[in-house]
Order: sequence, then C-alpha cells, then structure tokens
Amino acid sequence: MLWYHIVFLALIQGLTEFLPVSSSAHLILPAQLFNWPDQGLAFDVAVHLGTLIAIVGYFRKDIIQIVVAWAVSLKDKKSTADSRLAWWICLATIPACIAGFVFNDFISTNLRSIEVIAYATIGFGVLLWLSDRYGLAYKTEQNLGFKSVLYIGLAQALALIPGTSRSGITMTAARFLGFNRVSSARFSFLLSIPLIFAAGSLKLLELLSSNIPVDWLSISIGVVLSTISAYLCIYLFLKWLNVIGFLPFLIYRLILGAVLLVIAYT
Repeated sequence: MLWYHIVFLALIQGLTEFLPVSSSAHLILPAQLFNWPDQGLAFDVAVHLGTLIAIVGYFRKDIIQIVVAWAVSLKDKKSTADSRLAWWICLATIPACIAGFVFNDFISTNLRSIEVIAYATIGFGVLLWLSDRYGLAYKTEQNLGFKSVLYIGLAQALALIPGTSRSGITMTAARFLGFNRVSSARFSFLLSIPLIFAAGSLKLLELLSSNIPVDWLSISIGVVLSTISAYLCIYLFLKWLNVIGFLPFLIYRLILGAVLLVIAYT
C-alpha cells in the first residue's frame, strides 16, 4: 500500500469501529471504489489491535472493576452489579460467535458486494433512527437482564452482514428495549471488547501460520493511527451523543447508501 492508503484506512477503522456506520463496509469499499490494493491480513490485525487498545484504554477503570467483581463473585458466590455486567457481556457475545462460526464462509462469498452494503447501510440506518425516535429512555446498564441482553446479543450477530454496523445494531436493539442513549452506547462499546479481541486473535493466528511478508512500518503506523482516532471517537461520541442523537448518522448512511446504489447499478 502507498502511504496515504495506510493513513486513510487506519483512520477510517479507528473512526468507524465505534460509530454506528459500519467499519467493515468502509474497509471493503476503498478497494472496490478506487481500485486500491487489498490492505492485507497483517494490516487488518494492526488496526484491530489499535481499536482494542483504544477501547480498553478508555474503559480501563470500568474493566478493572468488572473483572475484579466477576472474579470475587466466582469465589464468594455473591452477585453485584459489576459481576452481573461481566456475565451479561459474556452472554451477549455468544450469538455473534456462533453465527460467525456457522455463516462466515457464506457471508465472505456472497454478502461483500456493494449492493448488499448499500441496502444494509440504508435499512439498518433507518432502524437506528426509529429506535432513537420512538424508543423510551428509562433504563441504564443496571437494568440489564437475561432477555434484554439476549436480544442485544442476537442483534449483534446481524453485524456480520457488511454495512450493518456492530455498534449501530446493538445500540438500536438497546434503544428499542428502553435504554437511554449513553447506556446503550456504553454497553455496546464494552460488548465490542471480546469480539474485537477474538477477531484480531483469529487474524493473528492466520497471519502467523502463513508466509505473508510483514511490512512492520505500515503495521506500526496502522496501530498508532487507529488507536488515536478510535480513542478520540469514543470520547467525542459519548460526550455529544445526548446533544446530537442518531439523526446525523441516519443522514450519512442514507447519502452513502444512495451513492453506493448509483455506483452498483450504473
């Protein structure tokens, strides 16, 4: 890749991983629209590592509290709000893991087209706005229960479809269930940690078992830029979410989807 490919893709991954606009779609599209070379497995590992560093760094205090509470609950058999949150994250992760294992090959072969990305971008964008427009906002993370977590986890499995947005679909489900904007976003972000870790680990194992040469300078730039952009994105998104809502993201997704449909059918 040329230097501006590296910078652009690293920033795009960092910015779109946690915004409700689909990072997978934005990483697929440059190669298809601009005839750029595929960024390759090593670079995918790098930018996944960057976003993982960002999310863990931002929520480090919460993560420590959750992990410690979970460990104590295993030992003392006593449940707290933080230990329950740990179990809810584990439960909500299971559907996406199963769906990924079962449907990964089918999705990679059949659903990575511009048309699919366009329709998913528009359709799930409308759902996101509807959930924010008509969903109630009386619940926080403390109100998470088995059914609500299972619904959010099942919704997360839909993010395997390029263009859906993992953060977008989980926030959509949470808002429809009555969780307020910030709580929906926070749980969505915490829920991303095991999946980003799993996806990055699988890509890393695949990379280590291959003979692909690694450009360590490109990798380093990718990690640094995706970490910085993802951290800033999380901070600003949570800070301004209650002010701007999800309407700007709907508008962006509608415009992007319309442009993609024009490209696909002309």
